[in-house]
Amino acid sequence: MPPEPVIPLDQIQYDHQGLVPAIVQNYLDGTVLMMAWMNRESLQKTLETGQTWFWSRSRSSLWHKGATSGHTQNVRSLRYDCDGDALLIGVEQVGDVACHTGEPSCFHRVDGKIAPPPADTLSQVFSVICDRRDKPTAESYTQKLFNGGDNAILKKIGEEAAEVVMACKDDDPEAIAGEIADLFYHSLVALAHHRVNLQAVYRKLQERRR
Repeated sequence: MPPEPVIPLDQIQYDHQGLVPAIVQNYLDGTVLMMAWMNRESLQKTLETGQTWFWSRSRSSLWHKGATSGHTQNVRSLRYDCDGDALLIGVEQVGDVACHTGEPSCFHRVDGKIAPPPADTLSQVFSVICDRRDKPTAESYTQKLFNGGDNAILKKIGEEAAEVVMACKDDDPEAIAGEIADLFYHSLVALAHHRVNLQAVYRKLQERRR
């Protein structure tokens, strides 16, 4: 469905070529997926169809993102900046691949190496936890939890939940933040142990938000 609110096309400040840069990010975790150019027509088609359309400067033509690969982008939000000369588009990336190289994001290179682009903090921590699961290291606390299975993981979740309750009862902001951070971490370990992606949780939260 088209994004809300609808962008007023006449308020967008296009450059001398009639183009405006569009930054595309994952609407769930904020990962920047790509940057492309839009003109008035591609922006209009994006609003009408609810999927991203861009303008190819090399081919001088419109292109529907994912029309060939199947990796389309369903628009969930669309904003413009304070000067009206840049767009920020939140999307649901179909197939979790935005880059033509097959990577999730076009911004996947650091010092010549391939690395995942930064997302929100929970997603970054979850990525490290999954790495510990898939590449075990004996000295890792996370690995010890995985080795203990549900018994160890769920025991810690219970303990941390109780500590959150006590911190709240004490009305101690610093302790509340610390204990909830611990609860989040151990809950992420449980997700990784059962191979449930964090984005599945984000989708549930988005559904309930609406």
